[in-house]
Amino acid sequence: MPLAVLMLVTGCAEKEKLPDNTQLIEKDKFIFTASGEFRPFSYLNNDLTMSGFDIEVGNAIAKELGLQPVPKRMKFLGLVQGIKTGRADAAVASHTINDLRKKEVLFSTPYYYSGPQIFTRPDSDIKTTDDLDGKEVAVAKGSTYMDIAQRYTHNVNTYDSDITALQALSDGRHDAVITDFVIGKSAIKEGFKIKEQQLIERSEQAVVVPMDNPVLLKRINEALEHMREDGTLKQISIKYFGQDITVKPE
Repeated sequence: MPLAVLMLVTGCAEKEKLPDNTQLIEKDKFIFTASGEFRPFSYLNNDLTMSGFDIEVGNAIAKELGLQPVPKRMKFLGLVQGIKTGRADAAVASHTINDLRKKEVLFSTPYYYSGPQIFTRPDSDIKTTDDLDGKEVAVAKGSTYMDIAQRYTHNVNTYDSDITALQALSDGRHDAVITDFVIGKSAIKEGFKIKEQQLIERSEQAVVVPMDNPVLLKRINEALEHMREDGTLKQISIKYFGQDITVKPE
């Protein structure tokens, strides 16, 4: 279902008007989606609203655009399809930029940098990818970690979220989890009985926008650039991680 083309008036006097050919699902609103299953990037509160790094970045982008932020929860596996079919204007959901997804959606400039890492129980003999052959490795459904795990073992198990995979590992199921290193470190701080092992590679995470909305993509990139320059991205990162993951590693 194509998105309607709407003329927009910004909600803040100091913001520029979005171009007339910017496509939004609802006038004056920035509807962005995340899974709510990726603590501390997005997670559910007791009232079923979402909080987290991604949510605050999405809210800040909306502010830059002079629009009302409307976070919308979807399962991670369905986020790209949801964007393609017009269920949200964008996904601010820690999507790794890769060639396969580029065939289906547009990516913003990266808003943070991360990388897949191996996590095991503390008593595990697994240290590097060389040790994964034949081992049962768990990943989140729809994540790029599935492809990475399959490079090293044919025994890959999937969970609805990285957190449930890590919890299962902590409880004694499967041999390892491959997930974002920030997610794993956060789980360790929360008391999960897991240990960090090899950092496999670096990755770039970006906002996802429909293929037919390059004007919105341009404005999101401009918003992100301003948020880098004025320190907004850094401030949000330090709030959630105690470090700035929005700057490309050397």
